[in-house]
Amino acid sequence: MLLLFIVGDMLGGGIYTLVGEVGGEVGGAIWAAFAAAFILAALTACAYAELVSKYPKAAGAALYTNKAFHRPFFTFMVAFAVMASGITSASTLARGFAGDALGEFVDVRVIPVAIAFLIVVALINARGIAESVRVNALLTLIEVGGLILIIVIGFAALGDADADFSRNLEFKEGVTPFFAILSGAGLAFYALIGFEDSVNIAEEVHEPSRNYPRILFGGLAIAGTLYLLVTLVASGVVPTAELAGSSAPLVLVGEQGPLGLDPKVFAAITLFALANGALINMIMASRLVYGMAEEGIVPGFFGRVLSGRRTPITAIVFTTVIGLILVSTGDLGTLADTTVLLLLCAFTIVNIAVLVLRRDEVEHDHFRAPTIAPILGAIVCVVLIVDNEGEIFLRAGLLLLLGAVLWVLAYAGGHRSSGDGEPTALTE
Repeated sequence: MLLLFIVGDMLGGGIYTLVGEVGGEVGGAIWAAFAAAFILAALTACAYAELVSKYPKAAGAALYTNKAFHRPFFTFMVAFAVMASGITSASTLARGFAGDALGEFVDVRVIPVAIAFLIVVALINARGIAESVRVNALLTLIEVGGLILIIVIGFAALGDADADFSRNLEFKEGVTPFFAILSGAGLAFYALIGFEDSVNIAEEVHEPSRNYPRILFGGLAIAGTLYLLVTLVASGVVPTAELAGSSAPLVLVGEQGPLGLDPKVFAAITLFALANGALINMIMASRLVYGMAEEGIVPGFFGRVLSGRRTPITAIVFTTVIGLILVSTGDLGTLADTTVLLLLCAFTIVNIAVLVLRRDEVEHDHFRAPTIAPILGAIVCVVLIVDNEGEIFLRAGLLLLLGAVLWVLAYAGGHRSSGDGEPTALTE
């Protein structure tokens, strides 16, 4: 079940929308950017495997930050960065939903549809977690089936006269391959996030110290293999310029060759995949805000629940409003880059925390990552953080500033943190 959770979480809507965006950055060798992103993900996965098997508790990056540094505000900012990345990710998927995939059915304007999409996601989220999980399970099956179908159709289409598998060895003109891959890897990494969410169910796993690491790496390998196959066939059967010009590039791949299907089939699959990813991210973001309110580290107002449904209605409204602002002001690539930047900040801290916590011995056996893995993981994260434009830093910075304001408001409302770094509420 853990393996299915990890694979399902990683195989989100990112691959359905960002193949073309990555192609625009790197050229025809899209697979190279995804391979580089996979290596980064594997390095950070080593850090998570050690920390989860050492401390099999929910809370993820915030827990490790607190244990390593004992700075409540720092811990909160890491948690808020993870929460904000969920909102920016959902906003990315909303822009993709309102783009070329939906355009196969109706002629629409992107921003109004993206806004309506996030509102519908919020309504499902407010309906209840049971309903949301059932929708998620169905959509996961659809999106996984869609990727497998794309691979089969793509390989069959490689025999067409217009196909050219050698495009997989071409890089963007005027840019050295190294910097092209580096630039593309930052975007491609968006399609590989999701494995870190599994740390929040570590307490539910039988013998997590033994089982979690191998299942984590197994899930990462399955998702990475599928992604590499998809990118290889996509670049081979559709010219890079066409992929780069589409917000639903896999729809173009799905209509190629002797097994090609009506574009509307893959447009529909793409829409399901995007909806699934957005729902998962908004559930995570709203529950994180609610959890922080319950712990007294953001104003208690965010802990209010909907009467009868017991869903965190204030947190859902708050995260949705931020999402609406983001989809109205950023494009697909910008929002994806902001998501990755926020997560890279958290991943940098997690990799450093591994090394800091080596001095904290525990009684049970656990996975121990090669020391070079968290060192390289932190370095690569910093390199990818630096390789961003000013607009990306501005968006991420404004979101983190919002988090700092909420922290101050929580203190002004009578909340503080206890001496051991665990937040407590002084007033109700």
